[in-house]
Amino acid sequence: MAATDFKDYYAVLGVSKTADSGEVKKAYRRLARKYHPDMNPGDRAAEAKFKEVSEAYEVLSDADKRQQYDRYGQYWQQAGRAGAAGSPGSPGSPGGAAGGFDFSQYSDFDEFIETLLGNMGGGTRSRSTSSTNSWSSSRSASGSAGSGFGGFEDFAGYGRAGAGGTSSGAAGAANGRSLDRDATLTLSFAEAFHGAQKRLNIGSEIVSVRIPPGAKSGSRVRVKGKGNRDGYGRRGDLYLNVELQAHSFFQFEGDKFLCEVPISPDEAVLGTQIDVPTPDGLVKVNVPAGIRSGQSLRLRGKGWPSPKTKQRGDQLVKIMVVTPTSISDAERQLYEQLSACRSVDPRADFARISL
Repeated sequence: MAATDFKDYYAVLGVSKTADSGEVKKAYRRLARKYHPDMNPGDRAAEAKFKEVSEAYEVLSDADKRQQYDRYGQYWQQAGRAGAAGSPGSPGSPGGAAGGFDFSQYSDFDEFIETLLGNMGGGTRSRSTSSTNSWSSSRSASGSAGSGFGGFEDFAGYGRAGAGGTSSGAAGAANGRSLDRDATLTLSFAEAFHGAQKRLNIGSEIVSVRIPPGAKSGSRVRVKGKGNRDGYGRRGDLYLNVELQAHSFFQFEGDKFLCEVPISPDEAVLGTQIDVPTPDGLVKVNVPAGIRSGQSLRLRGKGWPSPKTKQRGDQLVKIMVVTPTSISDAERQLYEQLSACRSVDPRADFARISL
């Protein structure tokens, strides 16, 4: 199958790459009913769409075919023929050939794919044993590093996504293409704040990497020499794009590390002292009298660490004045008294407003 003939069967059925067999079947039934020729007599476009949907379901509903499709993409059928004839280059394959191509020079079909993609200039493809063809699933390392550990890597080229660029390196310099590849690494706030050692399964390889303190969503971590291979033994770098899991209290607004703290109307009017959580624990914060909802207080040196300077930034405390929805009779009486003697009209200037 030519590269231009490749069909994304997941997109055809409108399901994700992690969809289970039930979701695949449900999507197929819905689309088959919609585009069935009996429902669209004389409609050639609907008939073509029905055939495409049926083709996608035939592959994704078969566990073996789906595995081949997920692993080899547009070359999944060739991979299946190669596997049926015996491993490429093995005595069981007639002449080491499959689909009219001589596989005897390759140790396995993966090596053939990588070499072929390298010759086509598509060096960004990489292997993965998962059906999603991604490396976003990772786990904290325990004990010593597994096979494929390439040494700890710092934040070389650290910055927001897209900043710092990717290095083509010697692996891509020979023919003007890059063998670098990208993966997504999901971290908790605690892992990103303190730093973590992670192990990632990338195809048949386990890559260990140390994440220094201070990573944020959009940060990029380079792991040297763990990118794509070409047919000449050269290899690019792996770039990990960091994503932070949502936290129940702390958050980022751009590069600002902050939290939202509720106070009552009387605390806003009179001022108060409150305990505010920080990454180091609770600290006491003075809230000045007359503060408005949405104003922020700054806790210097209590914020996110910088991976470059190793210094802590500031934590912003956004004050939110919360109006009670249920009050006691005594509170209602006091609010009514306050309303009666209030000296300030917050809408006094409305009479002067016009277009």
